[in-house]
Amino acid sequence: MSALNYSRLSRKPQLFRSFTGLDVSEFDDTYRKIESRYDEYERKRLSKGRKRRERDVGAGHPFKLRVKDRVLMLLVYYRLYITYPLAGFLFDLDQSNVYRDIHMLEPLVKKCIPLPKKLYKIARRARTIEEVEAYFPGFRAFIDASEQEIPRPKDKRRRKSYYSGKKKKHTVKTQYMVNGDGLILHKTGHDKGRKHDYALFKDKHPETPPDVEKYVDLGYKGVQKDFPERKWVIPVKKRRKCNLTRRERRYNRKIARKRVIVEHAISRVKKFNIMGNRFRNRLKHYDNASDIVCGLVNLRTMRNKGIML
Repeated sequence: MSALNYSRLSRKPQLFRSFTGLDVSEFDDTYRKIESRYDEYERKRLSKGRKRRERDVGAGHPFKLRVKDRVLMLLVYYRLYITYPLAGFLFDLDQSNVYRDIHMLEPLVKKCIPLPKKLYKIARRARTIEEVEAYFPGFRAFIDASEQEIPRPKDKRRRKSYYSGKKKKHTVKTQYMVNGDGLILHKTGHDKGRKHDYALFKDKHPETPPDVEKYVDLGYKGVQKDFPERKWVIPVKKRRKCNLTRRERRYNRKIARKRVIVEHAISRVKKFNIMGNRFRNRLKHYDNASDIVCGLVNLRTMRNKGIML
């Protein structure tokens, strides 16, 4: 069986999207940016931390795969979250080379996709009505947290801090802020699964222009009291031994219909199995992986919506 490569896979567009999470055209546009920066990136990477090189940059054993096929392998790994031995079998590489090729390319890929932190740096500084409307359509933002399972920690203290009473598993938790178009504008670094959503928000809450309404669920109860200078939209909580009125139920349904956009954004993140399945890699690599996946999700959202920021 011949090795998997771009030429073979791109001839089957539906399979290409299933394997990578991107359409062929989306991959091609992203790869053009990667290709234009690759030589400079490699020069800096090979020169980093070395005061005096005895060999020219680029000397040494060459990569077996072309750059395009290495980018393809990275996306296949993120989308399907296969093991390194299986990736090596598909691309005809040694397992150690799969790991090396993927991790060497990750910093370059991050420079070429719309990461949440790139968008957030600009969005938080929006001042005019036009600027705010561009990043927060309808002057709305939607905030929610998500959990992902991790292997059971060996250390007893870590087991306790990462255990989620809600999921009944050991997890890590990440908070997202999404705008009305489904763009992920802010993503926190991962935190321990035991931590409550609101506690995570108080530690790592995103800043937005003051006129933007922020929609949250009942897990953020108390936010209006603690952050009164901001505009909040939160459902009405059912009182003990007292049902919600018809008006309150209608109000909650109205909020839910609007808040579903953040649920859809998180579901698109989880379609990349590295974020949807149990995270097998070391936790120090988690934020790097979630950054790239969110950037890929934003890339697709921007193309589908015709957004130019």
